[in-house]
Amino acid sequence: MIRRFSTYLYNHPAVLLALLLGPPLGWMLVIYLGSLAALLFQSFYHLDGFTGQVVRELSFLTYRDLFSAAHMTIVLKTMVMALSVTMGSVLIAFPLAYYSVRYAGKRLKVLLYFAVVLPLWSSYIIRVYAWKLMLAKEGIVSWFFAQLGLSGVLEWLLSMPVVGGSSLSVSNFGLFLVFTYIWLPYMILPIQSSLERIPHSLLDASGDLGARPLQTFRRIVLPLASPGVVAGSIFTFSLTLGDYIIPSIIGDSTPFIGMAVYSYQGTAGNLPLAAAFTVLPMVIMVFYLLGARKAGAFDAL
Repeated sequence: MIRRFSTYLYNHPAVLLALLLGPPLGWMLVIYLGSLAALLFQSFYHLDGFTGQVVRELSFLTYRDLFSAAHMTIVLKTMVMALSVTMGSVLIAFPLAYYSVRYAGKRLKVLLYFAVVLPLWSSYIIRVYAWKLMLAKEGIVSWFFAQLGLSGVLEWLLSMPVVGGSSLSVSNFGLFLVFTYIWLPYMILPIQSSLERIPHSLLDASGDLGARPLQTFRRIVLPLASPGVVAGSIFTFSLTLGDYIIPSIIGDSTPFIGMAVYSYQGTAGNLPLAAAFTVLPMVIMVFYLLGARKAGAFDAL
């Protein structure tokens, strides 16, 4: 029976292809794209101001509310934080990945790899709460600054408008630190993967032709590593853009996009506005990916 079925599939490759791709494509079309389509439709409904009921008529009233000054402040703040986290992650991840690929021995490379992925094996929420304790006014970070005699530097940082707060755990700088820590592995691994694909013979040829190390790094390593940077930035930017757990635990509790979605679909009961807030990050990511593609970042993928 199995042999006959196997022979049938061998003689009918179209049936084999349908069996292999049918379930995952069905899942993508029905569950994933179907839910996105339902979300998009919800965003064109609106809430009746008198009854508080959702009016199931297509209109742009919810989007008019979304583009109000108060909501745009939330969007702008979230985008600035997402860009800051992405840039900070690149600055930390690139040297580490470059050292791991170019200079670290096999044993050290394995240790560095485990150091990067090890935090991913623990609970995300526990790590965030651990950071909240460390960044608190009586936490280990403040104690460390005091031991180094740098309490004045910490107080100066916390006194800065927008960035600071009463302590690191309720400041935007503390929020930036936690975001960067949580998403950093998603930046390191793609950059490391792209650096490993650069042939050593290419770097040797650059040196043989008289290029100095800095020129080789700028003209060969950076362009060839850019797909990894872009791939990592997609993770860090999009994950920061949609996260609501970290801003609800760390920071000064001013809303981010994720918190606004949670608030409007939960306590406020304004599901159309929550859906519109959810659609916005997807639109931002589409433009982000189109910009990266236009810049040629995906050419080497």
